[in-house]
Amino acid sequence: MAEHYSNKVTADSGPQKPVSISVFFPCYNEQGNVANIVRNALEVLEKLKADFEVIIVDDGSRDDTAKIADELAAENSRIKVVRHPANLGYGAALQSGFKAAKKNLVFYTDGDGQFEIKEMPPLLPLMEKFDIVSCYRLNRQDPIIRKINGWAWTKLVCFVFKFKIRDIDCAFKLFKTKIFENMKLSSTGALIDAEILARAVRKGCSVTQKGVHHYPRTAGAQTGANLKVILRAFKELFRLRREIKSP
Repeated sequence: MAEHYSNKVTADSGPQKPVSISVFFPCYNEQGNVANIVRNALEVLEKLKADFEVIIVDDGSRDDTAKIADELAAENSRIKVVRHPANLGYGAALQSGFKAAKKNLVFYTDGDGQFEIKEMPPLLPLMEKFDIVSCYRLNRQDPIIRKINGWAWTKLVCFVFKFKIRDIDCAFKLFKTKIFENMKLSSTGALIDAEILARAVRKGCSVTQKGVHHYPRTAGAQTGANLKVILRAFKELFRLRREIKSP
């Protein structure tokens, strides 16, 4: 059963049929993963008979991610590619994905293949009552230091914003696209998930949670866990708190 946290329920009567959904993948140097995750997404979305689009956000990759993304888009008109000329950061990649999304719902997961897109359809019925499904990782498949950092970061963000979210940075989230209307996002780095949830809750959006499985990487390398990124996120967190709390 899904847990939920809500300031104010603002849900619509339910998702349209067929489901109208944008699915996007932020990618940085994911040449070994991008083709598989996109093809898996197409399979799932076609089985749903959804009105869908798939968006690949290439955040200035230096490998063949962009080339593979273009080849996939050439094969299927429902695939779009958004490209950053240089690496702008994870938050910038998410911002680009949300801006490019044109359907009623928008879902994202990372381009590293550590989540299974087949776990997305069970989230859809939850959108009948909620504006956001923020998932949490079951048996997180990361090095112990990343697990500790993630746990501590989630606890801090929840303390600062009075959240009851189990896994702030879990890259498996579903939103009603309309919540991003007139939402000004500033984070280009690791703070992005916390910023989205903080701004959405302040707007009165409702949030529910659900566990999803997490898998080890089979290709590519993890990024984002260096000290510089972490320190920047801490600095931006308290700046965001002041902004959110101000009238």
